[in-house]
Amino acid sequence: MQKKYLLKLSFLFFVFFVSFGVFAQKSVYAGIEIGSKGIKISVIEVNNIKKGDYDILAYWTENVGIAKGISIDGNLAEEDINNAGAVVFANLTKIKSKYNVPDEFIYIVASSGVALAHNTQALSDKIKTLTNKELDFINAEAEGKMLLKGSIPSTDYQDAIVLDIGGGNTKGGYVDVLNDNKFEFFPLKLDYGTITLTEAINKTIVIPREMNDMGVYKEKSFEFAPLLRDKIKEMLKTKPQSLQKKKIYLSGGAIWAFTTLYYNENNEDHFVPLTMQDIIDYDAILKNNFVKYENLAKTSKEADKVINTYSQKHLISANNILIACLESIPNLKSKKIYFAKEGQIAWLVSYVVDRSKKIKNNF
Repeated sequence: MQKKYLLKLSFLFFVFFVSFGVFAQKSVYAGIEIGSKGIKISVIEVNNIKKGDYDILAYWTENVGIAKGISIDGNLAEEDINNAGAVVFANLTKIKSKYNVPDEFIYIVASSGVALAHNTQALSDKIKTLTNKELDFINAEAEGKMLLKGSIPSTDYQDAIVLDIGGGNTKGGYVDVLNDNKFEFFPLKLDYGTITLTEAINKTIVIPREMNDMGVYKEKSFEFAPLLRDKIKEMLKTKPQSLQKKKIYLSGGAIWAFTTLYYNENNEDHFVPLTMQDIIDYDAILKNNFVKYENLAKTSKEADKVINTYSQKHLISANNILIACLESIPNLKSKKIYFAKEGQIAWLVSYVVDRSKKIKNNF
């Protein structure tokens, strides 16, 4: 019931589509997203698109990273491509057999972080060979737009910015109303995410015996911070209106990890309020007392998921991006910061619904 309520809340934006028809009957759709850090599967039942009435029948993630090679030589590793293909095929089979989803109602996409690779055609060919389906790569602008539609209440569209820290990159944006009363989306994109930043920092460690030395990694991470901040300031400078928004909605694995480990509570609210001080305190624990979270993982299933998904290096990199983004926004104390819990799947659900009925957006 909670997921159904959250989904309806997240998709209030569909009131903008009143000029379009509605589904005559319930239909089940599925989406498989190949992300930088994992493969996400979502199965939804559409009841009435005009009213934003959907049920999430199932959602799960396969912990299969594919973007590590991008920061090494710009390419997806052949082994990672083969692993991703096998996982996609297995889950496609599962979707068809367990949820009876017709093949034409199943969509396979790759996130904007994966799309950064030079050899995306190799991944497309692998998916085509295994599934006989085309792989659609979503660019950062489209991904950010879908994320915004699915993560921010429609009443906050004009007064909010959304940022998603993914494995391969960070993306998001905001909307403004133009003179003709139409929404226009302004994208934001940073070519660093949890995995790619970690690998960029690892490349600065030239002595092999120091590669697994956490002290060295933290030192190199600190030295890399000015470059990261400059890149983020450059991103925000291109869209100065983003700095005037009063609400900041955050999503992605980095924020999920933070809220799970730091708060360690079952918060059922769709939008979880965050404070900069909590994020800074969490950062100190990551770098100086990580054993606290390793011990927490022994008694908390959710914390265990985080620790099994991200290494200490990954968590440090993720939080470095988060802190640098927030510190680059002026008058932060006067703004409200939220974790949009369903943001991780919102853009994918939006994509599935959009493609299933070919609905066009108003912005």
